[in-house]
Amino acid sequence: MTVRHFLSLMDLSPDELRCLIRRAIEIKQGLKVGEVRQPLVNRTLAMIFDKSSTRTRLSFEVAMTQFGGNAVFLSPGSTQLGRGEPVEDTARVMSRMVDGVVIRTSSHAMVETFARYAEVPVINGLTDAFHPCQLLADVQTYHEMRGDIQGCRVAWIGDGNNMCHSWINAARQFRFSLTISTPAEFRPREDLLTAAREFIVLNDDPAIAAEDSDVVVTDTWASMGQEQDKARRLEAFEAFRVDRRIMEKAKPDAVFMHCLPAYRGHEVTAEVIDGPQSLVWEQAENRLHAQKALLEFLLAGSGAITANKE
Repeated sequence: MTVRHFLSLMDLSPDELRCLIRRAIEIKQGLKVGEVRQPLVNRTLAMIFDKSSTRTRLSFEVAMTQFGGNAVFLSPGSTQLGRGEPVEDTARVMSRMVDGVVIRTSSHAMVETFARYAEVPVINGLTDAFHPCQLLADVQTYHEMRGDIQGCRVAWIGDGNNMCHSWINAARQFRFSLTISTPAEFRPREDLLTAAREFIVLNDDPAIAAEDSDVVVTDTWASMGQEQDKARRLEAFEAFRVDRRIMEKAKPDAVFMHCLPAYRGHEVTAEVIDGPQSLVWEQAENRLHAQKALLEFLLAGSGAITANKE
């Protein structure tokens, strides 16, 4: 059987992604009423993290525990990767000991190399290119609160970063309109924009970008590894703060999303993120449930999801 990986949303078909969302909601509802489900008994997930994490680490570790399995956390200094062992060799060795691997690192190329040599599923827990696990939770959250996201209008305001890239892929897979508003020098990757051109609108005015939108999304202006560039970024993004004025341009029932951590007064005001339109806490919680559905699919071979791949 071909090993399936989840390095970006494009690694699954639209049907598979929709099945994952439905399954995540089922798992969440079952947990709320005390249902015990343990499809991953005696399964082990290795977690290679060389970037700080709260939600990603906690959600994967809790998911494996609740599913009856185990998670082993590995920091750079605790493995031979930190001493120069080739990624290929590490992938080969770990594949003989664990049932899946989550990697959170800067280089997307490193994760791709690891997956190429791994004989078990590899999950992208965040790279500089994509953060697909977050998008599973985000789409699940919208589905729970407002219904199917297909045909909706989403406004991305801020940095054209890994989260923006994942929203671009989501627009392709779930078929919704995405308006992206960033400073010119911080636009997302051109190849991703080209691939999703039928779903993407670019507008350098965030107020216009937010008009009539169902969702307004942003992220921190300086991601991990960009701290030395923080001053320049704060100046460049000053006009791209999501505040009440921006939200008033959206539909009256529009929701606000942010993957967290958030910096109030920078990319978003406290009034918005702590206000009634904000779904950030639901997004954070749904990381657990969406990733449970993903782990079930990749590690347990859930029959509820077809094996077709685009």
